[in-house]
Amino acid sequence: MSRWIPCALAMALLAPVGYSAPVAVKPKKKSVEDMVIEANRKISAPRPLAKKLPLTAIEGSRVKVFREARKSVVYISSAALVQDVKTRDFLLVPAGSGTGFVWDEAGHVVTNLHVLMVKDDQGNIRPAADLAVTLADGKTYKTKLIGVSTAYDVAVLQVFAPLKDMRPLPMGSSGDLVVGQSVLAIGNPFGLDHTLTQGIVSALGRQLRTLFDTTVPEVIQTDAAINPGNSGGPLLDSGGRLTGMNTAIAPATGASVGIGFAIPADILRRVVPILIQKGYLERPHLGFEGASPVVAQKLGVQRGVVVSEVEAGGPAAQAGLQGLKKDEAGKAILGDVIVGYQGQRVDTPLQLWSMLEQDLPGATLVFDVVREGKLVKVTIKPGKSKPKAEKPTV
Repeated sequence: MSRWIPCALAMALLAPVGYSAPVAVKPKKKSVEDMVIEANRKISAPRPLAKKLPLTAIEGSRVKVFREARKSVVYISSAALVQDVKTRDFLLVPAGSGTGFVWDEAGHVVTNLHVLMVKDDQGNIRPAADLAVTLADGKTYKTKLIGVSTAYDVAVLQVFAPLKDMRPLPMGSSGDLVVGQSVLAIGNPFGLDHTLTQGIVSALGRQLRTLFDTTVPEVIQTDAAINPGNSGGPLLDSGGRLTGMNTAIAPATGASVGIGFAIPADILRRVVPILIQKGYLERPHLGFEGASPVVAQKLGVQRGVVVSEVEAGGPAAQAGLQGLKKDEAGKAILGDVIVGYQGQRVDTPLQLWSMLEQDLPGATLVFDVVREGKLVKVTIKPGKSKPKAEKPTV
């Protein structure tokens, strides 16, 4: 007998109970849609190019402005010094990024001060531990912060790059801007370098509240798209002249909603040279010092500036301002607390010091002061000299 078993019989012997042989299925008839797709696949080919039309005069001008201006726009990155919880080692970690632009032929770059700031573990705002600037050619260089103004949210960096690679922007004026004229914004939104957006001047004369609780006057409002990372970048007119520095957006969503703000170029023209020369804006000599927020809290003061010391014979003393005193046991007794300045509310010492940077020399200054539970006004005529203790710090 043959040892071989026909396949059909073998399958029958090996099949479990209830097994039935598969039934041939008729192929499904193709639908009209499938037939169309199959036919179109066979004839697919690259599309021919349509004739390119030349750029319009407006487009050509915009392209030219961008190509020239981008050489002056830089990418700013910062790092923060943090301590590892486990190893206790200090490490530099990326903290943020923003935009800046070349100011002059000496290697200075201007940006917003808030671009360079980070929050520590206690929530305090301070300058980043490490800064770097990347030019349009992609090369990165070391830089140093040499001037700050909390009053206007402006910072100046000295960049240690070849001066031939740093081209300043043509200087314009914000004083001749009109609502409706075209403007261009260049920046690094969300880290996307050298992004160009276009819009118009939507309004003039706005007031902008800064991160440092100060108010910048005569701010430019624009509908050019400005997003996180655009801060510190230039706002240009259609001729490529600097008219402002993009600084903030409406806080509705944290992204562009067609309402952006720029610090006017006329303010930058006045402030930046002083920051380069001195590192800070001088405040009027008033002859008093404010206590730190920690001391104020210990004295039960939640808002305002506690006057700690008053210079004997100085402007504040002549105006009757009163500082802290001590009782027989050496315990501090609260004197004056400044809660307003020139009609504006004052919450912190930094806010007051920044406000003082915005006043012209020789102006008479009026303070709202809480004294023994009553609100009084104190008018101080600034002196000519300025003690070193009043140099602003961030």
